[in-house]
Amino acid sequence: MKRAIESLIKGYVKDYPALKNTLTGWDEPLVAYADVKDEMFIRLKEIISPTHAMPEDFLEGARTVITYFIPFEKSVAQSNIPGRESSRQWAVAYIETNQMINDLSIFIKGELEKMGYRSAVIPATHNFDGEKLISDWSHRHVAYVAGLGTFGLNNMLITDRGCCGRVGSMVTDLKIEPTERDGIERCLYKGKGICKKCVDRCVNQALRADSFDRHRCYEMCLYNDSLYSGLGLTDVCAKCMVGVPCSFKGPGNMP
Repeated sequence: MKRAIESLIKGYVKDYPALKNTLTGWDEPLVAYADVKDEMFIRLKEIISPTHAMPEDFLEGARTVITYFIPFEKSVAQSNIPGRESSRQWAVAYIETNQMINDLSIFIKGELEKMGYRSAVIPATHNFDGEKLISDWSHRHVAYVAGLGTFGLNNMLITDRGCCGRVGSMVTDLKIEPTERDGIERCLYKGKGICKKCVDRCVNQALRADSFDRHRCYEMCLYNDSLYSGLGLTDVCAKCMVGVPCSFKGPGNMP
C-alpha cells in the first residue's frame, strides 16, 4: 500500500504543472507515515501549544498520518537569494504549492475512498492563532513525527532534499506501517556547531542562534504580502531557507 500511495503522490505532483498550467515546477516529493498513537503527537501539545490538534480530531477512527515534502525546483529558491524582499517567483510558488497541496490531498482522499478507506483533508496553511502565531496543526512538526526530517536552526524542516519546499499532511483510517525516525541530525549547527548561515540570512533580525522572534519574522512576511497583494495571501519571506547548505540537501550529501 505504501508503494501505491507514494506512486499516486509522485505522479500527481509530476503532472500538476501541465494539468494546472502553473508557473512553478517541483521536484519529486518525499513521503512518510506516522502512527496516530505515536506518543510524539501528545508531546506536540507541550512543544507547540495545548490547543494543537490530534489526528483523531480530524477523523474519528484515524490510524495513520500521511505526510509529504514537495521540493521546489532549484530556480525558485535561487530567485529568492538576492535582496531584502521575497522574489515574485517565490511568492507565486507559495500560492501555487498551497493550492497543489489542497488539490493533492483531495485527490488522495478520493483514491482512498475507492479502496474503502476514509480520510480527512487539512488546509496547507493559515490554520494558526493570529496573535500567538502558533499553528493548531503544524504540518512540519507532524512530518517530523513521521520521520520526514529534523528541524534546523531556522525552524524549518530539513529533509534529505533540503528545506526549500512545502510540507503537507492528511489523516486516514488506513493502517500503514510508520516510517522510522532515523535519529540523524540534519542541521549543521545543531549537529556540529558550525554554519549559522540561516541566522546571517535573516533580513529582519528575527532569528538568532539562541532565540527566534516569530513576530519580527511575521512582520517581514506581511511586508512581502503587501508587495504581492495581487497574488493572494503571500505572507512569506524564506530568506533563511535559501543560499544555505540545507536548501537542497540533507546531511549525508552536504558540501
